[in-house]
Amino acid sequence: MAPSPLRGRGRGRGGQREHHPPPAPPIKGGELKGCIVSWIVTIKGKRGPGTRDSGLGTEFIFRRKNLETLGIDIGFGFTKATNGRENLIFKSVLGEPTELQFREQILGGESSEEHLQLEVDGKSSFIGELAERQSNVRFFTLDQAQFIARFAKILALTAAARLVGNFLPVNLVTGLPIGCYRHHKDELANILQGEHQVVLVDGSGKRQEKTININKVRVIPQPFGSMFNLMLSELGELSDRSLVKEKIGLIDVGFRTSDYTIADQMRYSERGSRTTDSGIARAFNVIASKLREKSGVNVELYRLYNAVEKGSIKIRGKEYELEELTEQVFAQLATAVANEVDRLWVDDWDIDRMVITGGGGAVLARHLQPLLKGEVQAIDPARDARLFNVLGYRKFGRHLWARGAAPAGETD
Repeated sequence: MAPSPLRGRGRGRGGQREHHPPPAPPIKGGELKGCIVSWIVTIKGKRGPGTRDSGLGTEFIFRRKNLETLGIDIGFGFTKATNGRENLIFKSVLGEPTELQFREQILGGESSEEHLQLEVDGKSSFIGELAERQSNVRFFTLDQAQFIARFAKILALTAAARLVGNFLPVNLVTGLPIGCYRHHKDELANILQGEHQVVLVDGSGKRQEKTININKVRVIPQPFGSMFNLMLSELGELSDRSLVKEKIGLIDVGFRTSDYTIADQMRYSERGSRTTDSGIARAFNVIASKLREKSGVNVELYRLYNAVEKGSIKIRGKEYELEELTEQVFAQLATAVANEVDRLWVDDWDIDRMVITGGGGAVLARHLQPLLKGEVQAIDPARDARLFNVLGYRKFGRHLWARGAAPAGETD
């Protein structure tokens, strides 16, 4: 069954295996760039594990290991992250922590809910569905400046703490909507780069102190993540050369915004690029308003994902059908997006193909695709479209810093 772009949680694991590498070959000075270099010193013939006695009394043994490359997409609706072996998705909701008197499943077994609790800068937060379900005071915003200042660091470090090892330096690629890219990219990079002391608290209350060492940060326009996901391999190498020669129009529908951009033989087009407020939140606002009129309850937007997917919602014991309304507002939003494309790309009639991407793009695709004039690359229904950008972020990071090398965690 295809994953739903509206699903409130998601996590995938890949197999990991223990690996004992052969001795590393000698390293030349120029090869130190982009590698972790560790060494053990023997003094006066005393040997430690992994050293060898050269008879000179002191010897350095260098062992190379690729830096971990992490992609994190900090979205208004969901935060998505990947290290290439495991994907993580959670709602971009923060909450004040509360002491849980009972931490077990009522009927036993494992909980399907991801327990995300993080302490950073001396402050603890519930994150994602844990905040939605357990916090009395919750925080959610669609304001870009507030999102960068108050949410981005906690959400990104929560993802990083779950996906990378303690003290292991990582290189990070993330993205911003085109409309705020120039204004916020340096601010976001400065917030994320460096060494961060955090504490993860699991579902049983056990605390784990971790040091997240973010070595490099690269911020790119969000929709280019999907482009890199299409054209690059997992090792960061070019896998689809046709895209390099074509003029591609990218339509990235997110929760708050829609991003449009053109890659003309891999050259960015300022004329063909724009961010608008035509995200899924516009449709959700209409649904929430109708529910408020009928029930008197103000349903938070982030609590509508499952209801929209299910086609109904129960409020104070009464069931409200949503299927007809959802179809109507999604069709209206798709029309608005198609009209924005027509106006923005009126002079770019030579586009070879258009790519619809993003979680919102997958939801709107069947409404939107018939309205677009030109060739449209179909979305694979078996893949989670929410991950398209973040998978591309990581591939681009591999391309920049570790092209062709085996991923960290697989080989030294």
